Amino acid sequence: MSAFAELVDGGVRLAIPLLVASAGELVSERAGVLNMSVEGIMLTGAFAGAVGAHTTGSASAGLLCALVAGLLAAALQAVLSVTLRADQIVTGVAANALALGATTYGARLYFTEGRTVPGFDPVALPLLSDIPVIGPALFDQSVLGYGCVLLTVLLAVLFGRRTGFGLAVTAIGADAETADRSGLPVNAVRFGAVLLVGVTSALAGAHLALADVHAFTDNLTAGAGYLAVAAVIAGRWRAWPTLAACAFFGLAQALQFAAPAFGIHLPTAVLVMSPYLLAVVAVSGLVGASRAPAGLTRPFAREARA
Repeated sequence: MSAFAELVDGGVRLAIPLLVASAGELVSERAGVLNMSVEGIMLTGAFAGAVGAHTTGSASAGLLCALVAGLLAAALQAVLSVTLRADQIVTGVAANALALGATTYGARLYFTEGRTVPGFDPVALPLLSDIPVIGPALFDQSVLGYGCVLLTVLLAVLFGRRTGFGLAVTAIGADAETADRSGLPVNAVRFGAVLLVGVTSALAGAHLALADVHAFTDNLTAGAGYLAVAAVIAGRWRAWPTLAACAFFGLAQALQFAAPAFGIHLPTAVLVMSPYLLAVVAVSGLVGASRAPAGLTRPFAREARA
């Protein structure tokens, strides 16, 4: 495999968790909730998936454990940020710190010998996987990987600006008070959007643990959840540009492994932090102005009506 093909293959593999996590986060932010706990939910899903798969000997059971854990973590976040109207950024960062500490401690207790876990193996699609360069990268993924991509596309279409769902979510994120007066259940939609982030982020974490490395290690996500949030901002809160940002970040992550093959010899630390530097540039406005949903991070409380 050529160096370029390896870069593309690694970029797609690393972009899949970002794609599915950012798809749920996009819906949440369009509804007005900035869910900074994506990183923590990914870690929780990865750990629960690895423990479940190892305990039962089934990758499917591990995936189910990851989804349950992700939903529970998201439900807590939804109660805090939507029901109790706590600061969304503070609660998200706190949830990430809690997840990092808990999973690190759990991994050192449970995975004492670096155990591998049952996972999802690649399934090559006939003919398509034989296409040079892009074939192995796109069409030699695991069932979980294909599922993540399909769910991402489905959410992009279902919650597009021109669908009923998309218009309702956008209206709530833009002006919750007006949306409430028009009959839209603002807090119910926001609560559901945060739960959706729990599902997509847990899938992203499960993909890392069960389809990528077939194991769990300390800080397995390594900031991927933050990149997913950054991709939504870089994509200007639109579906397809967000997916493009995820692909870009995936390639940037893959470059740290493929750089020597291209004759690029930089300190390891520079290569490791390069995706995050690019993320900072992407969300800083240097590549174009963007406008967030007007109600983003603003909690909603229904006013008493006469």
